[in-house]
Formats: sequence, structure tokens, C-alpha cells
Amino acid sequence: MKLLEHRGKGLLLRHGIPVPRGFVVRSPEELTDLPWPAAIKAQVFAGGRGKAGGIRFAESLEDAKKAVDAVLKLEIGGHAVREVLVEERLPIQQELYLGLVIDRSARAPLLMASLEGGIEIEAVAEEAIFRMHLPPLLALQPYQVRRLLGFLKLTGATGRSVGEIAQKLAKLFVAEDAELAEINPLVITKDRMVVAGDAKLTLDSDALYRHPDCADLSEDLTALEDRARRKDIAFVQLEGDIGVIANGAGLTMATLDLIGRHGGSAGTFLDLGGTDDLEKVKEAFRIIRVTKPRVVLLNIFGGITKCDTVAAGIRDVLEEHPLEVPLVARMQGLHEERGREILHTIGVETAASADEAAKRAVGLRNSQG
Repeated sequence: MKLLEHRGKGLLLRHGIPVPRGFVVRSPEELTDLPWPAAIKAQVFAGGRGKAGGIRFAESLEDAKKAVDAVLKLEIGGHAVREVLVEERLPIQQELYLGLVIDRSARAPLLMASLEGGIEIEAVAEEAIFRMHLPPLLALQPYQVRRLLGFLKLTGATGRSVGEIAQKLAKLFVAEDAELAEINPLVITKDRMVVAGDAKLTLDSDALYRHPDCADLSEDLTALEDRARRKDIAFVQLEGDIGVIANGAGLTMATLDLIGRHGGSAGTFLDLGGTDDLEKVKEAFRIIRVTKPRVVLLNIFGGITKCDTVAAGIRDVLEEHPLEVPLVARMQGLHEERGREILHTIGVETAASADEAAKRAVGLRNSQG
């Protein structure tokens, strides 16, 4: 369960981590007394708010109303803006990054920090990122805090403040069953106060029964995301233009890697999971058509999912409405021969391997110019 920034900051504040003063509005008319200067921030589950015009600044009530009105008319990353956080604009001296995430390979929380705050951590050079695994059942220990502050080159009152915030964030991470708790930027103001300038939190959905205050929160989904979720289809929109339908998280991710290896870029991908539901297959194909890919790559490994069921679903959808772009298919596993026969009847040839299918899909995409 992802939390919007203002709800994430509410959790930070509950655990004693300073955040800017502010409140949420859903219309310009709700604006009253403001902290000046003010920051107006769109509340959406999408990055790039600043570039999309979703973060603005105001020096007066009139400016703030205009900014709120403009931001509420935006759609950012496919998400309509329905709420705006209005908060005090911090006098920034320095921006840090501080975050915790579950490292599944190590089976432990991973603490990360950097002096290069305010940008995506993925864009920071490896040598500029502090990383340290934390014992799952222990709080952040004093010696670990000293290592963290040494890396960040922070001393005195500022160092103590950052250390205290790191310890509180680690406690929050465990207490709230978080999968991600990120403060970016963690702001050091001109008067040397340390404040969470942003908050990005994801809680374990399976643990929400322990957090009744969050159980009624709904995630802000695009129309296609909501449509896919209602059919129990994992749906992710990426920036490329090769649409992918696969079954199982591992196979889907491997398919994306194969596309990248051959120089392509995946766009929408839908993970059918383990299913023998013909209607689910048909709905997945209808959804991917709406996203308008340049090529569709189907990669199925039949186990619980039967190859002939998938092929029949595709045949039925294409009989309803022919596909305007190339379809590349690979099928292997349960009832694969029957599945291939069905696809052949509608003019779809199957590749011998996933690698061959990915290579063919990228080639077809590149041939379109």
C-alpha cells in the first residue's frame, strides 16, 4: 500500500520526525491562513511532479489560490490530481537522502543515505550512496549511526538531529510494517534545523489488519490499472513501446531483460500469473491493445496456465478486433502443441525460445523506424 506524501508525513510526525507545517486542500476555496512563503504540491502516486508543473510556490493567498487551481487541473503520470498539499516552503541549506527498503536477497532492511538529496536515488553514483543492512529484530544501533554520520560528514547538533531521525525512521519501518520508507530530500535549513522535505512510504498490504487507520485508504489508480486489478492482472506501464504479456513475475521480468538485451524497450506489461481463465486472458489482451504498443510480445510457460487456453483467448479477441501491430509469441509447457496450432490458425507463428521471441520483437519494432 503506497501512501501519498501528506499521509506519509503524518506517519513521520507520529514517530517524532519533523515535517513542514501544512494541510491538504481539494479546492482553492479551502485555503485560509497559510505559512508564507508556501509550497503547493500535487498529491499523486507518480514521480516527476516538478517537471509536470505539480509543485509550485506562492507568496500570497491570491497566488496560492491560482496555483492550487492550476495543479488540480493536472494529470501526472496518468493520475488525476485530486488533493494538494500546501505547506511552508523551507529555507534550504542542504539536501540529503535517507531511506530504508526491504532487501529481499539479504532478508533484512537496507539503510541508504546520500549527500545528494533531492534527486532519484537511482541517479546517484554508487560511491555516493551509504548502504548498511540492519538486523531485522534490532533498532538502529549507536555505532551504526556513527558510521552513517561519518559517511555524511555531519557533526555537532546537525549530526545529532540526523542521527535521531535515522533511528526514528528505523523504528517506524518496523512498527508500521513498511516495505519502503524514504525521505528525499531530508532538508537541513539555513538555521540548521533538519526537516523531512518529502515522504515516500509503502506499507505491506498483508499487514494492514494491524493498522486500522490505514486500512480504509485506497490507492490512486489509473483507469487501466483499476481495470487490470479487478481482473487480478498485474499491470505496469513503462516508457517503452513493446507490450508484454507473460505469466508469473519471474518470467515477466526475465522477458523485460531479454528485450533490453536486444536493444529494445518494454512498455506496458501484464502478468497473468497462474491462470486457466479464458476471460482473464482476453481482458489482458484488450487492455494491452488500449496502450497502443508498436509490437506485442507474448511469452507463456504453461504450468497452471495452459498454453491452449491463452491461445484461445487471443484468437477470440483478434476475431473481435484484428490487431494493428505485429504479435510475437513463444509458448512452452502444458498443452503447448495445441496452443501453437490455435495461434497458427490466426496467422501467428511461434518462436522456439524466449530469447528468439524477444529478438524478433525488437527487430520488428526497429523496422518500423
